[in-house]
Amino acid sequence: MNMQTLLRAGRKTGASDIHIVVGMPPLFRVHGEVMATTSDAITETSARHLTFECLNDAQKATLEATWQLCFSTTFGARDRARVTVYFRNGCPELSIRLSENNIRSRAELRLPAVIDELARRPSGLFLITGPTGVGKTTTFHYIINLINAESRKKIITIEDPIEYTHESQRALVIQQEVLTDVRSYQQALVHVLRQDPDVIAIGEMRDRETIYTALMAAETGHLVLATLHTPDSVQSIQRVVSAFSEGQQSEVRLMLSNTLQGVLSQQLLSGTNGGQRVLCCEVLIGTQAVRHNIRENAIHKLYSELQAGRKHGMITMDHALLEAYQRGDISYDAALTAARDPATIRERSA
Repeated sequence: MNMQTLLRAGRKTGASDIHIVVGMPPLFRVHGEVMATTSDAITETSARHLTFECLNDAQKATLEATWQLCFSTTFGARDRARVTVYFRNGCPELSIRLSENNIRSRAELRLPAVIDELARRPSGLFLITGPTGVGKTTTFHYIINLINAESRKKIITIEDPIEYTHESQRALVIQQEVLTDVRSYQQALVHVLRQDPDVIAIGEMRDRETIYTALMAAETGHLVLATLHTPDSVQSIQRVVSAFSEGQQSEVRLMLSNTLQGVLSQQLLSGTNGGQRVLCCEVLIGTQAVRHNIRENAIHKLYSELQAGRKHGMITMDHALLEAYQRGDISYDAALTAARDPATIRERSA
């Protein structure tokens, strides 16, 4: 078995992820469930071969130095995959995410309509949040594709690694990969600001320096799109502020209140239609009331704004789950399990 054969087999079965674990056959995640294939169990020799066959010298050196690595690779005509290497019992193993061939429409992705409106804003900060594996990268690239198709702008992305490639349409799209084109998110952002961008898309805001530079870019007239590994919109705001020392938090709250356009928080649940997963989204819009609460350090009041903000396109995750259940997209148990306040589901579905 080689990497190309493995990736093609994963694509053929409709897998979103492939896991290579020593002592087990290749494992495919299909519709959210991890299933074993009928192939032979992976040996240490085959795991090492799969790992090192597609690494260049620089990547091998990074893996030897840090014992972990994330990179992108291609297969087929235009397919891409993100490969994460880690060690267990001294042997490398792989977690592979297969990127989609094409960027689906908003309706196909089940994204709320207000997302298109936020993507068309000329400046500000737009966050996509949620745990790993809920489709943040897919949404991230849907928005880039929308801007690319509609506007004569310059879009610069900083990604680790690049999972989708965009050909310039009406916009000019420049994609940069960490450790291939740039050393880090933070260093790349400093130089991106000197490259005349209109839109800056950051694959992940990982540290204080990256967050601060992103806020500065949003303040100076750029539209900044970024992802965060936070479970909901309120905790996303708390995460941005708490990344800084107490002495800086007042300044950061002011910057955030001046720039926030919206926060989209995602969950991906098993659906009732043949097991296909269903996207549910919480949306926080940067209204005057939301900005005021951020500026005045009243972040605990943001959930009330979410509940009262339907006319602005806002929706809580609990109401998104309830609507998905009422449409028959997800089961009652799935809605209850994912809800912040299960009582909301029980009361309104009675």
